[in-house]
Amino acid sequence: MVVIDYVGEHTILSVVLGSRAYGLDGPGSDHDRRGVYAAPADHFWRLTKPPTHLDGPADEQFSWEVERFCTLALAANPTVLEVLWSPLADAVTADGERLLAARAAFLSARVADTYGRYARDQLAKVRARRERTGETNHKQAMHMIRLLMAGAHVLRTGEVLVDVRAHRDRLLAVKAGRVPWDEVTAWAGELLTGLDDAAAATVLPAEPDRAAVDDLLVAIRQGSLAC
Repeated sequence: MVVIDYVGEHTILSVVLGSRAYGLDGPGSDHDRRGVYAAPADHFWRLTKPPTHLDGPADEQFSWEVERFCTLALAANPTVLEVLWSPLADAVTADGERLLAARAAFLSARVADTYGRYARDQLAKVRARRERTGETNHKQAMHMIRLLMAGAHVLRTGEVLVDVRAHRDRLLAVKAGRVPWDEVTAWAGELLTGLDDAAAATVLPAEPDRAAVDDLLVAIRQGSLAC
């Protein structure tokens, strides 16, 4: 059986996400790496298809095959969209440049739903844990706030907000548990209202540009056959 190193040999884009990309890192923060690999087109002709995603090989590293990545980005998955706007790219091939150049095609008004739903789910989990154990997951609460900020930002500007260092002190205070819970929920309520207002006046189209993404994917597949 031939073992194919898709991440090592076929990565087209690799970035750092997590606290370092958000501007919320401190001593000892992890390097959360996320990447996109493009399996050669002829590998799909086999009975065993290339994997849609892979963990590793480094710690805190996760990669998607480009077709799966595009599918998730078209569905406005927040983590996947952050890959395309991360300020910390450590590997970009020519196909990776094409992917980055087409990033606006993935955006649509549906980000109001995905970002809002992710944030509301995290808020519900934090509340449930508080009711069950009396404990608060402050890190989860911070990321709920961050997601709400990012969702309103992309709806208003057409750009995905990754670096939130402008709000670093207040967000890290939430993470450290220095902000009373009622203040956290009040902040979340304000941001949810802001998200709804941004959705009502968004600059984004109702649907992503699937045709442009199709063209991108075909070009990447064709390019791999020409090698």
